[in-house]
Amino acid sequence: MKFAHKRATAVAAAAVAAALALSGCADTGSSGGGSSEGGGSDNLSITFLPKSLGNPYFDTSSKGGKAAVEELGGTFAEVGPAESGPDAQVSYINTATQQGVGSLVVSANDPKAICDALNEARDAGVKVVTFDSDTNADCRDLFVNQATADGIAKVQVDLIAEQIGDAGEIAIVSSTANATNQNTWIDKMKELLAADHPNIQLVDVVYGDDDEQISFDKTAAVLQSHPNLKGIVSPTTIGISAAARYLSTSDYKGKVALTGLGTPNQMREYIEDGTVTAFALWNPEDLGYLSAYAAAALINGDITGKEGDTFKAGKLGEYTVGADATVLLGDPYVFDKDNIDDFDF
Repeated sequence: MKFAHKRATAVAAAAVAAALALSGCADTGSSGGGSSEGGGSDNLSITFLPKSLGNPYFDTSSKGGKAAVEELGGTFAEVGPAESGPDAQVSYINTATQQGVGSLVVSANDPKAICDALNEARDAGVKVVTFDSDTNADCRDLFVNQATADGIAKVQVDLIAEQIGDAGEIAIVSSTANATNQNTWIDKMKELLAADHPNIQLVDVVYGDDDEQISFDKTAAVLQSHPNLKGIVSPTTIGISAAARYLSTSDYKGKVALTGLGTPNQMREYIEDGTVTAFALWNPEDLGYLSAYAAAALINGDITGKEGDTFKAGKLGEYTVGADATVLLGDPYVFDKDNIDDFDF
């Protein structure tokens, strides 16, 4: 993959695209169809439930969601646990169901653990949109995907291969062990490494639980366990910034490459001091914005999640629902010292 570093105005548009296919629930009419107990065509009460609160990535996606809900004349709320965990979101789902919100917009900590609660919400009339990290397909109405899993995996593999000369040992510092999105990306990274990079050895995968200090400690531990390590990939915004913080003040700075998925504001200082040369992401603010408009389209009955359904997403334009009730935001973008100051999120 060649990374053309475009101007900021072009990137903002390129960070958003249309329609992807993952497995989903094509017929959502029987669960979540406007019951008087919950969601309905006049209920634009949209609650965002990220993996955890206090995560800069989700702060940014919620900012976009709030802006969209306000444009729509609805009511925005954000709730969530302080720490990620397989079932940490269940109580918040139950409370939102009892409150009769129109839609829940959820980034799932676990693909299965919250499904029963989500289906209870749908039975009560709440439209369920997943974004960033999907659930099992039978417990949501629509999935707004930030980028294809293949694209996310490839950009990270290509970056680390370039940075370590396509040879040597690498490790992965991920989020939670059950995170659907990170696990999918890691599996695809393994496939790409095996097929296209025979001289790179993935020697360890560790989990920082989307906690900054745990991720920092896991980075230190994996470096100590593998003294020949040449690179680290962290497909999570908290993980990459924690790993960068460790590397920046250690003897490993300049010796061990680091890349993955991060936000410009988190990573700017590490790009500027040379700890990191390049990393990737999409625009999480646009992801939240698109997810809120998708939720409103479900509430209003403009779409049902059927392939071919179309809806307008404010400033982002028109989107088409892809196969299996999915919508795609776009491809990841590479940030480096030449373009990072063009962004503020």
